[in-house]
Amino acid sequence: MKLGVLALQGDVREHIAALNECGAEAQPVRTAAEIRSIDGLILPGGESTTIAKLARSFDLFDLISGRIKDGLPTYGSCAGMILLANELVDGAKGQETFGGLDVKVRRNAFGRQIDSFETDLDFAGIGSVHAVFIRAPWVETTDPRVEVLASVEIDGISHPVAVRQNHILATSFHPELTGDNRVHRYFVTELLRGVSTHS
Repeated sequence: MKLGVLALQGDVREHIAALNECGAEAQPVRTAAEIRSIDGLILPGGESTTIAKLARSFDLFDLISGRIKDGLPTYGSCAGMILLANELVDGAKGQETFGGLDVKVRRNAFGRQIDSFETDLDFAGIGSVHAVFIRAPWVETTDPRVEVLASVEIDGISHPVAVRQNHILATSFHPELTGDNRVHRYFVTELLRGVSTHS
């Protein structure tokens, strides 16, 4: 299996390193041919609006969106979660998403860069993970088909920060920054299981 990390903007190298530590073959992808050749995709943290605009500029947007909707195993962290959401709250004017995940996501839900924080979460199927939140989104609402894997409680309200729907995984936080690759391993073993050829 060949995994690609969308390399238009964001923390690409960290995701590649985490995947390689899981024994997966990972590479940056930024052309149509590369995106067509992969068996799984990671959308990294960064600026969701910038990534979407660059994907449009390089004529990759519809290809990525189509591959995700066709069942390409995909994991998005932070900005990647925003890009996977079918609906946004507080999105930038005209902001586009690749979609595929039946959730409503709030951009910058936890506040600005100065409000970034770290905490320990109970992640279903993994256990306790240390999570780094940087200008992070959260999931506002989910479709019943979406499985909530981890949440953060703010002022007595539980906000999903890790979700899965079939072949799509998304987290508000950045596991690629912690040195703990269990979330990446979950993606490789649970979402890519049984996938031996790309569509």
